[in-house]
Amino acid sequence: MRCPFCGNVDTQVKDSRPAEDHAAIRRRRFCPACGGRFTTYERVQLRDLTVIKSNGRREDFDRDKLERSIRIALQKRPLEPERIDQMISGLVRRLESMGETDIPSKTIGEIVMEALARIDTVAYVRFASVYKNFQAADDFEEFVEALRPDADPAKDEE
Repeated sequence: MRCPFCGNVDTQVKDSRPAEDHAAIRRRRFCPACGGRFTTYERVQLRDLTVIKSNGRREDFDRDKLERSIRIALQKRPLEPERIDQMISGLVRRLESMGETDIPSKTIGEIVMEALARIDTVAYVRFASVYKNFQAADDFEEFVEALRPDADPAKDEE
């Protein structure tokens, strides 16, 4: 593994342990050339996925890009980092096990929104605002209104 600090390719593993509920291996590494320490993660990859964008362009699936967008939506929300990692790993496993190597970005967005809706409604609205390209406050209002349970009919009669 190449050292991210000096570029040396001869780094040493100092510690390995399971991570993400045994879905990955976390390795602490040391570079003898510069003394730098860094962490890598090893995960099973069932297949190479390609994302088909809405404009038809194709790009390789990037787990880190997915993770960044989810972490932005969950920023300052009361969720443990381990739970977030488990959710992301579950989403990637779900995408890999769909049987297709070409996955529309719309499908990925819908799956992420479904997962966020289950764990945190604020993060769900944040992600949806970017995914659905909200342009005005009215867009938020309509989206949030659809989340609210119907008004209590007994209150309307009063």
